[in-house]
Amino acid sequence: MSDCLFCRIVSGEIPATIVHETDRVLAFRDITPQAPVHVVVIPKDHHVDVSALAATDPALAGELLAAVADVARSEGLERGFRTVFNSGADGGQSVFHVHAHVLGGRGLAWPPG
Repeated sequence: MSDCLFCRIVSGEIPATIVHETDRVLAFRDITPQAPVHVVVIPKDHHVDVSALAATDPALAGELLAAVADVARSEGLERGFRTVFNSGADGGQSVFHVHAHVLGGRGLAWPPG
């Protein structure tokens, strides 16, 4: 999709700091990090949100989760990390291409505060 930010990153049209890549998944540093480690993990194919991905390509959903684990390991997050999928406008999704945020590098108690 030519107007999708993440599709444009996949195509190389928009630069990103890539930390992990497979044939079907890409992970890059978030440009507005919310933790010392903040990596965005996406499928290279466009799927609007995690529900759409799970419904249309469950194998790719599994690859996406495996990439999340690989990123956490390579970023040294042995003590723990948070994975967040925002789905839909009411769920806080701002880029409508499914993506997982991998956050870590400090304590992330829940609820925050």
